[in-house]
Amino acid sequence: MKGIPGKVTKALPTHAKLECADNTGAKTVQIITVLKKGGVARRYPAAGVGDMAKVTVKRGTPETRRQIFNAVVIRQARPFRRVDGTWVQFSDNACVLTNERGEVQGSDIKGPVSREAAERWPRIAATAKQIV
Repeated sequence: MKGIPGKVTKALPTHAKLECADNTGAKTVQIITVLKKGGVARRYPAAGVGDMAKVTVKRGTPETRRQIFNAVVIRQARPFRRVDGTWVQFSDNACVLTNERGEVQGSDIKGPVSREAAERWPRIAATAKQIV
């Protein structure tokens, strides 16, 4: 469809809590900031599907708790529109822990991964079992 841009709605502001969908030992993480985000004065940076963010682990193994990691958002509960006009919505907000280059730290991703995140981060696409 021409003329209809697909734009991921930024649904996860700073301090939002997400589920960690990989097997690194982290269960729940909280967004500290969104990386490579040009902002507006006095506006909190917000992340959407496919964005990389700095997160801190709130629940998980003692080795991972209270540490800071990079993470890529793979699912969000807020609906967003694709280029073909369809609307996509997941049941939860989830991310996977990565390094600076986008390589996944865990060896498994639980649940589906959005196509937007898989196209932007090839290492996530290789690890994902299901891409929606």
